[in-house]
Amino acid sequence: MQIAQPLQVAVEELSKLPGIGKKTALRLALFILKSNKESVDQFIKSLSELKSKLRLCSRCFNLAEDELCQVCMSQKRDKSIICVVEEASDVIAIERTNEYNGLYHVLGGVLSPLSGIGPESLKIKELINRFNSENIKEVLLAINPDTEGETTTLYLAKLIKPLGIRVTRIARGLPIGGDLEFADEATIGRAVNGRIEF
Repeated sequence: MQIAQPLQVAVEELSKLPGIGKKTALRLALFILKSNKESVDQFIKSLSELKSKLRLCSRCFNLAEDELCQVCMSQKRDKSIICVVEEASDVIAIERTNEYNGLYHVLGGVLSPLSGIGPESLKIKELINRFNSENIKEVLLAINPDTEGETTTLYLAKLIKPLGIRVTRIARGLPIGGDLEFADEATIGRAVNGRIEF
């Protein structure tokens, strides 16, 4: 089926977004087409401002509107602990829990030799430099537990431990509301090994 060129271009652009296939992109484009001009203008403005008003924090590489992000500027945060994550989206996920009150450091990815991503491609040197200028007592590694994430976690632990800084990692195991019978062996094993005392 032949569709109008402007619609085709919109579908092509929308389908570049992660998790958006051609059918969903077409539905989104048609929804935008049916929307009133003010809504579309506001949507375009919000996307433009997303690119023009946000940048990376100069200290932790989280998303920021100013030189430093809100976490780094806060006087209420525990400045003795840094939570190391892969991406800024991980900071958002952890912040939503309201359980963590320390600082962050966003690596910008994980080690992946097959993809050509080595330590120099990530913000690892910047993390180590923070130990010289900040009084850090603990580093919490909150990196995804996949192959590349595990490699990155082990690499960072070996790099940081000799500096006399406590290195911890987020707990792994069963999700709340999950059933043991449906969990894989590795997840159950980690949950058993990571058990805590009441």
